[in-house]
Amino acid sequence: MSPDPSPFHLVPGAVGSPVLLHVPHSSRAIPAPVRAGIVLDDEALETELDHITDSHTAELAARASTACAVAPWRFVNGLSRLVVDPERFPDDREEMLAVGMGAVYTRTTHGERLRPPGADPEPLLDRWFHPYARAMTAAVDERLAATGRAVVVDLHSYPSTALPYELHGAGPRPPVCLGTDGFHTPPGLLARAEAAFAGFGGTGLNSPFPGTYVPLKHYGRDRRVSALMIEIRRDTYMTEPGGPYGPGLDAVASALTALVDGLTDG
Repeated sequence: MSPDPSPFHLVPGAVGSPVLLHVPHSSRAIPAPVRAGIVLDDEALETELDHITDSHTAELAARASTACAVAPWRFVNGLSRLVVDPERFPDDREEMLAVGMGAVYTRTTHGERLRPPGADPEPLLDRWFHPYARAMTAAVDERLAATGRAVVVDLHSYPSTALPYELHGAGPRPPVCLGTDGFHTPPGLLARAEAAFAGFGGTGLNSPFPGTYVPLKHYGRDRRVSALMIEIRRDTYMTEPGGPYGPGLDAVASALTALVDGLTDG
């Protein structure tokens, strides 16, 4: 396999910023060797990408970073999550395995087969998943070394209507879902996010998607690493399922800017 040698990108921010904006699911790019292992035809694949991609979240992170008084760092995935999903556990701890959406997906958002039966995930994990995890771990370590703390803000979006793959799709679908972790999301971080997004129509907690991303090296071990997932409901800023963004993106970027500025101040 010969993909882009840099499928993920660490975009530097200010030396003194502890904030790392994580954008794992914004890309639609699939290298040709990986595409060859996907059983969907071109039209079906484009439809699946419409549903599964967190469209425009990289643009959101870029706009907020430019507007912040102290620029945060950004870690951006340049490949689709249909290559590998860097936020999944790579083993049987991953609950999304039940619907064929572990670290390497075997099913689509609608339960259709994505890869052939028995396809070996290990080459994809070795080529993309593990290098991504190592690089993200290093990025967090760099913020810890530079500032004594790291704040991972995990940026996502979700559809206004639940898709069949969602394990928790029956719950509330607020304009902004805040995903938390009992160890890594302190009350102050959550309160700042709730305040920053209050004018965007309100926030909800861990529904329809709970949790947030923390590298396994730090997960459950290092309280200097705090983390929060921000899931923006797509109808608030773009045309669903995979269309262009609208004026709502500016409002989201303003709210995210306010949050990051508050986190940088401590």
